[in-house]
Amino acid sequence: MPNVALGFRAHTGWAVAVALGGRPEAPSVIDRRRLDLIDHALPRQVYHAVSRLDSSSAEKLVGRVRECANAFAKRAVQSLIDELKAADHAVVGIGVVVGGGWPVAGLARALSSHAAKHGAEGALYCDALIQAAEPSGLPVTSVYERDLYDLAAGVLRATPDSVRDRLTDLGRPMGAPWNQDYKRAALVAWLTIVARAADESSD
Repeated sequence: MPNVALGFRAHTGWAVAVALGGRPEAPSVIDRRRLDLIDHALPRQVYHAVSRLDSSSAEKLVGRVRECANAFAKRAVQSLIDELKAADHAVVGIGVVVGGGWPVAGLARALSSHAAKHGAEGALYCDALIQAAEPSGLPVTSVYERDLYDLAAGVLRATPDSVRDRLTDLGRPMGAPWNQDYKRAALVAWLTIVARAADESSD
């Protein structure tokens, strides 16, 4: 039963997921997919949508979007875990690439500028994925996007450029799409596999 880790990279209202398995030094892609994280009847960019509402109405709409994102993420993450287990894979951890956005809490701060709105929206969907992973009982690793390649270079004992080349090679058997979102999701999954292997060897 090969070990598999899941990696996620969120956008506003959606995310990509990559399941990576095999030996830590030479993993392979088991699955990759795009996930919807919001009902299309609700605004994906909720902090932009509420900017002209009164504070009470704004808080309510943000709350609805957050609840919906949490529910969509929980269902998507659990479904992927169940599918992998049914295929006789051992899911050992979950990784999430996070941005440097504003915290989801704090409406006034989130609405303080255009950049703040984008940051808050990014944080909302990343937070939904992290919360969705926690009920599984699996270890959850979150890595800031700006640090991802430098961290991976140190862990994998390679240069950032060689890490990028290896990620490109990982996606070749899958074909398109294999863009930067999928590569980053794969990389955080790879770091999760390596961390799990290190934990097992120290037990």
